[in-house]
Amino acid sequence: MVKRFHILFLVGLMMVSCSSRALHEAQGVVAQADSMRAEGRMYDDSLALAQAYGTLEQWSWFHADEYAHACYHYGRLLREKDKPVEAMQCFINASHAPTRDYHILGRVYSNMGEIAHLAGEYQLSYDMFEHSADMFLHAKDSIAYYYALNDMAFELADMADSASCLSLVRKLTAISGMYELTSITKAELYTQCQNYDSAIYYADLLINNAVYFPTCALIKAQAYDNSGQQDSALTYANKVLDSSDATYQNKFNALYVVLHNDSNLTAEDINSLASYREDIRYYKYEPEKEKLIQAVQLCEQDIARKPDWRWLYAIIVTLLVVGVSILVYVYHKHKKQGLLAQKLSILEQATTTMQERHDELKASYMNNHQHIVEDINNKCSVLRNNDKIHTTLAWKNYHKMCSAVDKQFYLLAFKLRSKQCLNETEIRLCVLTLLDCGYDQMAELLFRSTTSIGTLKIRVARKLGTSSKNLRQYLIDNECLK
Repeated sequence: MVKRFHILFLVGLMMVSCSSRALHEAQGVVAQADSMRAEGRMYDDSLALAQAYGTLEQWSWFHADEYAHACYHYGRLLREKDKPVEAMQCFINASHAPTRDYHILGRVYSNMGEIAHLAGEYQLSYDMFEHSADMFLHAKDSIAYYYALNDMAFELADMADSASCLSLVRKLTAISGMYELTSITKAELYTQCQNYDSAIYYADLLINNAVYFPTCALIKAQAYDNSGQQDSALTYANKVLDSSDATYQNKFNALYVVLHNDSNLTAEDINSLASYREDIRYYKYEPEKEKLIQAVQLCEQDIARKPDWRWLYAIIVTLLVVGVSILVYVYHKHKKQGLLAQKLSILEQATTTMQERHDELKASYMNNHQHIVEDINNKCSVLRNNDKIHTTLAWKNYHKMCSAVDKQFYLLAFKLRSKQCLNETEIRLCVLTLLDCGYDQMAELLFRSTTSIGTLKIRVARKLGTSSKNLRQYLIDNECLK
């Protein structure tokens, strides 16, 4: 008995020793990552960071500061590796850590704000940057606080809230080192508010100081394009395309300006540039947007989450139902054993008859289904050009358009409106998607920029429970045919 106790004691001691060693190694990794972060470098050993993150998660209540730092560093590394969903989960975990390290929490919320901004969720991004500013204020880090205020102002600029944006910018005007940041914020604000002269003025200030060149050049190109100054728009759009520092988003938008302003392009040039732009959309823009939207949904779910006991109630009800069903079954089994065999024979005959009828109906349905799909595709090919859309579908009158679409496409508009989750613009987008219109044609008919069509399409697809890529097939299978 004593010998067995000694063995158990030794095993327990070894487990504690191994756990303690793993904890010390995790703390060492986090300390090294902090040191490299202070030098402006990133700790890029993903395996070591993942292990430290997993180890410290088990000790989060005892080593909350180290756990929050591990979440931050691992989240930053995941962002660099283009994994925003996993990164957002790390940042969410850090925000729930019982730490008072307000500086690291400020950086965590800042990263959450950046992900929301890239997804186009500017209000959520503003809220995250506001949390970040509060954390930096608690940490008494004035520089980081001012940067967070400018981030808030930039989100207000993207939402075209000029009064609130300029109010924040005025607080930063006298702060040393903030001039360039506030200037790019003003340039963005005036672009969104369609005050193109002011947007060009602030973009010029930054270009003259050799900062934010691709972004400012794109602002000028778009401003000149919207002002009808084709030569100037083309000049700055080409500068963006020639810049090695331009992001793929900048080049995507610059290609739109070139395609719509360069009258000297040959048909081959137009096809080449349009193909390049579609490659950016298909291989970079939309896949990244999908992941960013998933990351934002994760954040929104965390914000809205409440204790949910429905699973417990469901288990209790299920157990009761199963228990009662078993009792009833056992009780009647002995009384109806003979009758059960007779009913089983009748059921088998009925099943055979139903299966035969099912096979007949299935064959008829498949034949009818094929005819309907061919009819839809034929009508789409006839109605796809703008003149047919305006005349045959009465595009300018929403209610007449819905009636025309219902007649042509098996009550599509009525079924979409009955869902009560889509607005007029989104229903119009569904109609154009069914017609298989291109993004530029959609933008022209919906009076929106081409760059916003992709985001709008992703949002509509998400509401309908499908993806942007499969939206047209979804409309045919689930709205026209049902």
